[in-house]
Amino acid sequence: MKIAVIGGGPGGLYFAALMKQLDTNHDVTVWERNAASDTFGFGVVFSDETLGGIGNADPVVAEYMSRRFARWSDIDIHFRGQMHTVGGQGFAAMSRKELLELLQRRCLELGVDVRFSTVAPDVEQLAAEYDLVLAADGLNSAVRTKFAGSFKPSLDPRVSKYMWLGTNQVFEAFKFFVKETDAGTMQIHGYPYSDEGSTFIVEMHEDVWRAAGFDETENEVLPPGVSDETSVAKVAEIFAEELAGYEVLTNNSKWINFTTVRNESWRHENIVLLGDAAHTAHFSIGSGTKLAMEDSLALAACLHEHPDVNTALEAYETERRPVVESTQRAAQASLEWFENIGQYKDQDPVQFCFNLLTRSRRITYENLKLRDTGFAAQVDENFARLSGQQHSAPAMFQPYTLGNTELVNRIVVSSMDMYSASDGVPGDFHLVHLGSKAMGGAGLVMTEMVCVSDTGRITPGCTGLYTDEQATAWKRVTDYVHVNSKAKIGAQIGHSGRKGSTKLMWEGIDQPLDEGNWDVLAPSAIPYGEGCHTPIEMNREQMDQVREQFVAAAHRADAAGFDVLEVHNAHGYLLSSFLSPLSNQRTDEYGGSLENRLRYPLEVFDAVRQVWPAGKAIGVRISATDWSEGGNTDEDAVAIAEAFIKHGAQFIDVSSGQIVKDEKPAFGRSYQTPFADKIRNKIAAQAGVGVIAVGAISSYDDVNSILLAGRADLVALGRTHLYNPQWTLQAAAEQDYVGDGATWPTQFKAGRRKPPSARTDAVRPRLSLLAEEAEKDSTHLRWTPAKDAQQLATSHN
Repeated sequence: MKIAVIGGGPGGLYFAALMKQLDTNHDVTVWERNAASDTFGFGVVFSDETLGGIGNADPVVAEYMSRRFARWSDIDIHFRGQMHTVGGQGFAAMSRKELLELLQRRCLELGVDVRFSTVAPDVEQLAAEYDLVLAADGLNSAVRTKFAGSFKPSLDPRVSKYMWLGTNQVFEAFKFFVKETDAGTMQIHGYPYSDEGSTFIVEMHEDVWRAAGFDETENEVLPPGVSDETSVAKVAEIFAEELAGYEVLTNNSKWINFTTVRNESWRHENIVLLGDAAHTAHFSIGSGTKLAMEDSLALAACLHEHPDVNTALEAYETERRPVVESTQRAAQASLEWFENIGQYKDQDPVQFCFNLLTRSRRITYENLKLRDTGFAAQVDENFARLSGQQHSAPAMFQPYTLGNTELVNRIVVSSMDMYSASDGVPGDFHLVHLGSKAMGGAGLVMTEMVCVSDTGRITPGCTGLYTDEQATAWKRVTDYVHVNSKAKIGAQIGHSGRKGSTKLMWEGIDQPLDEGNWDVLAPSAIPYGEGCHTPIEMNREQMDQVREQFVAAAHRADAAGFDVLEVHNAHGYLLSSFLSPLSNQRTDEYGGSLENRLRYPLEVFDAVRQVWPAGKAIGVRISATDWSEGGNTDEDAVAIAEAFIKHGAQFIDVSSGQIVKDEKPAFGRSYQTPFADKIRNKIAAQAGVGVIAVGAISSYDDVNSILLAGRADLVALGRTHLYNPQWTLQAAAEQDYVGDGATWPTQFKAGRRKPPSARTDAVRPRLSLLAEEAEKDSTHLRWTPAKDAQQLATSHN
């Protein structure tokens, strides 16, 4: 093959070297506009997995890299005057300059034609003359821009500012310095890369950056290679204690807003993007160099394995894209966590450390236990202390007081519409459905949305609390729960609004009824989506009528024996549709500003709260974002939650979306938890108000991780409980937990131990004559080259 590589960074050079190794007859040319000696940045971090791949692909490169690595396993987190060390992580880093020199030398050894200080010819010319063109031309890729119609790039510049710096202080571990200043929260990401220095990245939200005066040089245009010395001096002053007398080093150091790059396709004909040109991931989750070199390895392998370029590029993207997208999801979660780090400034230091470690959801509590058992135990003990408990137990089995309602554990069966009532009356199905979930061990079982009127139903199969017959039927369910379990049971009351008068879910979700339709109400005469009912814009009389229907439903919920009441302000139903600017376009005092849009939902909540007993918990479910342009955002959700808290809400159940039919939610594991996290740590925790996280949470490990990190007080699981009604009890068995937080029904106690599975009882024979010396504990490994060298010299003497 004849191959053109645009960009002589680590990704381009490594790919060129690999292709030459695979076939010396390949004609590979690399163009790099900078000189061979030019390099920006300081250290590069690699994972053990990546190093294994490099070792398999090119032992020469791997062997040299291994001799230059700084290695350690500890993370030191400095926060609120305390340092906590967490081990068992496993890091390897080296100088970016040395890595480039190694790859340059390797390319020359293999016969790659590398042309430094040379701008590549026009890409169209290269595509015509070469079999393959690799565009490794970085974040601001000119190739990507030229063929944007094929690549379909998406560039997302973020709100935080950061600067790459170095220091001649040699850190012993990965360092997070989180510092509260008069301007706000700033953080340092630091790690050693040699026996001479460390990378020292300073990052902060743009609001903090401006408040600290770093915008003084905002309009200065600094040429390539020149650093922002004014800002560097200020950084050195702010972090003087952390630098401990050592210097701050610069290398083209300027303020940058991180940009997340995504492309719908990485290829155009025989041109393929690689590294930052194709995708970026925030530096807090791993280096761009690591990703680029992994790209190179995968691409070289696919080109070698397939008969033609087109097939090879298709195979490469099919293989590599899921890996990259998984990394980008983790990086996005990490990036957003650091953007919002200021909301944790008052968090308990141990909880903060666990929160930081689990920010991307790649590390969980169970994973941390494998890495550092001691720190995991400290996290457990600390959570018990914060919860006012004397004995440590899995977080999910710690009790919680919701308002004045005592829950035996922190698991909630989330509200799920069942569409199985007759004239709004719950029947045997609801008794078995909710009764089984209560017997399955959850601390709180929530009903589906129980409608406040017949015309407030979503479908003809929805339950209600608008007749005494319905209340009596619900009393049968609550009595069963109270007699047969320690669970509390809550009613979620709501009005369907413009999403009413539709078919049962399995007959056609959100589709209008074929017959028997009723008029639907909304703040504005705007359909939920194409093919949906056009609602009637509510007048004052109708608003008063619906408010009183909520009040009557609350009275009946109390009489029916419910312990908890949740007023449904989410998912595009009536009260939710008042909150969103996408569905509320009124011009009176109930539309326009968020304050106005809140007015009617708060009127309803106030009226309900006045009649709900003080000894029973009351709260709301909200949609934290509309997932649609022009709709409510997570910042609006904080203001909405704050308004309900001021009006007496004792918990906020944080869901999202379903406001408009054409929403674009970012689904994923625990995808709504960051919204709960923001509400809890910005306002709810200080007010003593509980926050419930919900959405794509299915493992007890994720539940414990969310609670231990302080992202929520309770965790609601819906479909997980449909899959396994005894999920909570099973989670207790899996964790070897026995206690008040998981009470097995007497009839089920014989099953409270996890059943044995195949080969769990295998006993291995002794196969060594002499017992091997116990291995040194590798949980806490520090990078101490100076100390090691001194000890070595002493031993030689």
